Amino acid sequence: MSDRHLSPFRHRLKRRRLRHGFRRIMTFGAIALLTCFMALGQACQNLNLLASFDSPDLAELEAKCETRADFAWVPSGTFSVGSDTAEQDAAYRMSAKAWVALSAARETAADTVSVSTAEQNLRQRQWFDREPERQERSLSGFCMSRNLVTNGDYLEFVNETGHRSPDISDAEYQQQGFLVHPYEDVQPYRWQSQLQPSFPDGKSQHPVVLVSHDDAIAYAQWRGEQDDVLYRLPTALEWEKAARGTDGRYFPWGNEWQNDATNWIGRKTLGDGIEGTSAIATYPLSRSVYGVEDMAGNVFEYTSTLLEGSDRPVSVMKGCSWDDLPGFCRAAYRHTRPTDSRHILFGFRLVLE
Repeated sequence: MSDRHLSPFRHRLKRRRLRHGFRRIMTFGAIALLTCFMALGQACQNLNLLASFDSPDLAELEAKCETRADFAWVPSGTFSVGSDTAEQDAAYRMSAKAWVALSAARETAADTVSVSTAEQNLRQRQWFDREPERQERSLSGFCMSRNLVTNGDYLEFVNETGHRSPDISDAEYQQQGFLVHPYEDVQPYRWQSQLQPSFPDGKSQHPVVLVSHDDAIAYAQWRGEQDDVLYRLPTALEWEKAARGTDGRYFPWGNEWQNDATNWIGRKTLGDGIEGTSAIATYPLSRSVYGVEDMAGNVFEYTSTLLEGSDRPVSVMKGCSWDDLPGFCRAAYRHTRPTDSRHILFGFRLVLE
């Protein structure tokens, strides 16, 4: 075939190559442009985050917090939240060891099993399997009360407002469900309110219990009016950071369980022989790196983090109680309870806005 006959073919091929090259340029250009926008968006997010970390409002809040001896400042930054398989395995193991030790100390042969059997029993309940996956999160600084709200604190609120005293009837308790304890165990925590509200003798400095999530919010609003500030409940993330700091530790004191570090289920058998709530700030090892007390043990705490339950809102609960095994006392552990719950294991603390 002559060159003259090939010429149109060559022209078409040339035009095709030009179109293909143009498409490639456009495609690469679009990708580059999109990448640029994504990088710019991330940069903007980072700038916004940095700006929030260093905003005048945050600096003002920190300065305000530092004037309050009863509050502690938790600075802005990243921290580890949730747990990984290694931590969950450690939680099951330490809880199993504690259970076996308690059974042996009580000399209840029928309850005594091997550590491996106890661990298997705990794993079947999947207590720690539902914790959020371990990850790094960022939070702006916040100002958290060093101590739980006490009976003494709450009495002032009840006297001033006529708000319902911490209490629950037998019928309400049965209807509420999750009956970990018989109603007889509730009686020592009920307030006397026939004439003048009063908390149980000798428990002025114990955390208030038998209050609902709404009761806690009502107290925060009232307390804020008295102090001319705004208070709220901590979020679950704020609570976790305040408890574990930035190094991802399991407990306020580190990763290894210590029987004398907090008020837990072993206190009665392996400790001072007392069962129930304890006065705030009794256990120095349960003080977090930021100076927040009782960040393991004593009572579970309501947070402002709410989820939708099967038939009503539920609050994410953080911490653990005087009736719990070691694995439950890790900062990563969480569970939920309806916001209208009233229980001898539930208390709360405040965050200053």
